[in-house]
Amino acid sequence: MNLTAYCEEQLPETLEILRQMVAINSFTENAAGVNRLGELTASVFAPLGFSATFFQASRPSYGRHLALKSPHRAGAPTLALIAHLDTVFPEDEERRNAFAWRPEGTRIYGPGTNDIKGGTALIHLTLSALRHADPAAFQNANWVILLNSSEETLSGHFGELCRAELPADTLACLLFEADGADDGNFALVAARKGRATFRVEVEGRGAHAGSQHQRGANAIAQLALTLTRLHGLTDYAAGLTVNLGSCQGGTVANRVPHAARAELEMRAFSPEVYQRAKDAILAHNGDGEIRSQSGHPCRVTITVDHETVPWPTNPATEKLLAHWQETGRSLGLQVARQERGGLSDGNVLWNYFPTLDGLGPRGDQSHCSEHSADGSKVQEWVDTTSFVPKAVLNATALIRLLARMARS
Repeated sequence: MNLTAYCEEQLPETLEILRQMVAINSFTENAAGVNRLGELTASVFAPLGFSATFFQASRPSYGRHLALKSPHRAGAPTLALIAHLDTVFPEDEERRNAFAWRPEGTRIYGPGTNDIKGGTALIHLTLSALRHADPAAFQNANWVILLNSSEETLSGHFGELCRAELPADTLACLLFEADGADDGNFALVAARKGRATFRVEVEGRGAHAGSQHQRGANAIAQLALTLTRLHGLTDYAAGLTVNLGSCQGGTVANRVPHAARAELEMRAFSPEVYQRAKDAILAHNGDGEIRSQSGHPCRVTITVDHETVPWPTNPATEKLLAHWQETGRSLGLQVARQERGGLSDGNVLWNYFPTLDGLGPRGDQSHCSEHSADGSKVQEWVDTTSFVPKAVLNATALIRLLARMARS
């Protein structure tokens, strides 16, 4: 039986695994649900010879990370397959939108079908197919499956865990986030933007708005000036965006506001563009232009809340991508290169190990739970016709990668 026929035979089991996973709410803050999904995932991979180890996330309200490992073979190459357990949907949101497992034609709608439970199910199908096609290759490699319990918040703890669990000479870190193509072909992810979030706080001077307006230094007015300048940093040609996410200020209309604050994020692909934009944002710290008549200035304070550096174009990723593209051509499949603005665990792994993303199935509407009769709102879905060819592509590429390693 060839790989395609084998995967087609196994597809019903793969979709049943996915159905069971989707039935468990694994919102990041639902630690009990994340842990139930982890236990299910461990049981699914146990027949393939994987043993499970759980690691509590650094934040107590999150569930446990999961590491699955094949029996260790000294001197054998290590390959890491990465996914995550959590989704972005609280239980009440799923109930409110009747968001659950719903097959329609070649699509299956449901929370995590595309991001990323479908990817975890595809890891299982890929490894099953590889073991079937080349048992020696499967047995003579150290396979490590690492699943993040809190990827949707991109906490740094999981990256630390990966670096602790993987040897420095790990052959590849393969992330099974959803495939990026929007048609019958495939697209793998070779770079992702970095992201920094900022708090902007303005301290002004309060005053009576009617009788003593001149004594005030209007914090809202200063915040508006500062945010307008920060918004202007956006440069689509350079791959840079600055998004003003929220702002608040003042208390009542008859008072010159003494305080105002905002939150924003900045994203860029290029490390150089990213650093320049970060520096430009932080350069707005200090005294502002808005002052009281007596000269009291508004004070602007900008601080970095959270930061995930870019995953830029790099030789190790490009080499992996070229290998998958070459494999795709041999199978009659087109494999495109994609860069994404969203973050993944690849952002914290690429500079330690050769990393490639987008190895999961094809789908769309990730993070969307609503649907409407007119089709203007569509829930997250996965394309069932993408599982078999993507598993064949991944398994074949892995077999050839291990064969090249053995010859070198």
